[in-house]
Amino acid sequence: MRMLIDIVRQSLATLWAHKLRSFLTMFGIAWGVGSLLLLVGLGEGFRSGQNKQLANLGQDIMFSFPGRIPGVEGSTQSGRTYHFTYQDYLAIRNQTRSIKYISPVLNREDIRAVSDYGSTNGQVFGVAPDYNKIRNVPVGPGRWFNEQDSSDTRRVAVVGWELLKNMFPDRPAVGSTILLNGYRFDVIGVVSKVGQDGNNGTNARIFIPIETMRSLFPLKEQNSEDAVSFLNYRPLTPLQHLQAKQEVHEVLGRRHGFNPKLEDAFGDWDTIEDNKRVSKIFDAMDWFLGVVGVVTLALGAIGIINIMLVSVTERTREIGLRKALGATHRAILTQFFVEGAFLTALSGGIGLTITTALVTLLAALPAPEGFDTPRIVPSSAVIAILSLAVAGIAAGLYPARQAALLQPVEALRQE
Repeated sequence: MRMLIDIVRQSLATLWAHKLRSFLTMFGIAWGVGSLLLLVGLGEGFRSGQNKQLANLGQDIMFSFPGRIPGVEGSTQSGRTYHFTYQDYLAIRNQTRSIKYISPVLNREDIRAVSDYGSTNGQVFGVAPDYNKIRNVPVGPGRWFNEQDSSDTRRVAVVGWELLKNMFPDRPAVGSTILLNGYRFDVIGVVSKVGQDGNNGTNARIFIPIETMRSLFPLKEQNSEDAVSFLNYRPLTPLQHLQAKQEVHEVLGRRHGFNPKLEDAFGDWDTIEDNKRVSKIFDAMDWFLGVVGVVTLALGAIGIINIMLVSVTERTREIGLRKALGATHRAILTQFFVEGAFLTALSGGIGLTITTALVTLLAALPAPEGFDTPRIVPSSAVIAILSLAVAGIAAGLYPARQAALLQPVEALRQE
């Protein structure tokens, strides 16, 4: 232990004697550790921000929109539009096995909303009670409507956060009434702010039960009073999303008389599949940024190896004198190995401390929507520590071996 303390003291003295050279060498290692942690942390910040964006939309959401089906079978030139119906929704709900929740959406944007304090134009969504189990619609204060509200065709509404500024400025909305194209509705809930900046479409919507919407505000541009705009659903598990989509296509194809394998017949949006693609992109980004950081760290280690070799050359006479006085091969090897490893560990520790402080500082700042501030990722920290250990062994062992192999007589001859 005493010898180890002496070696560390001597190493510090050597570093202090060559301050500029030591600083530049240590800077390379510190920069490498910081780059590895910060680059991977930035990648994880992007990943986390995108996951939050998807969470604002909902969990494991799948959309199905009507497309075009061939007017003549086998022809790609002719085509006709069709629309989903409420009966399609009922058939899918009753006949599929891979869907956990499903809701039709009947969307109108031409309905005037008037309260005692103001008026506004917003999207009015007629949806099933299960809609808030598919999409992210946090309600507070008040409540979401239930099956009884829908089956009894009650005129109740849940109002988006953004609409409160015009309709209920600085006043409670729950328990009040509004007029939708002249029809009186009771406000039973308010959608809490969705998204960091509130620029989410859900904030500017009014939700009413689908049965009420079908009765009072059917889609005007469609030929059928039973028409709905699109379908939202959620599979039993994320792994069953393709099976759920196939079952939806089969029911719709059977009901509307076309081949369910026609791609143009549907406009699907599968957020589960999108999330997988995004995850792969961020995985590749993490690997790339991690490799860049490791390479930077390796360059710093090479710098330490060089500086230690220079130190061996400068101290050749000292090594020869110590060996002539009885210093063993092991003692010389240990001294230079500890010097290299100590220099690497000190540099890495400085880089880790500065990076941690920087990340902590950034975490206190507001992050733009879609991006989280970088954070220390445990896996990247482990990689940095392991890489640092390898670099320290390499930086200490090779120069130490070169020093230990010097012959006393030859070393004493050096000027």
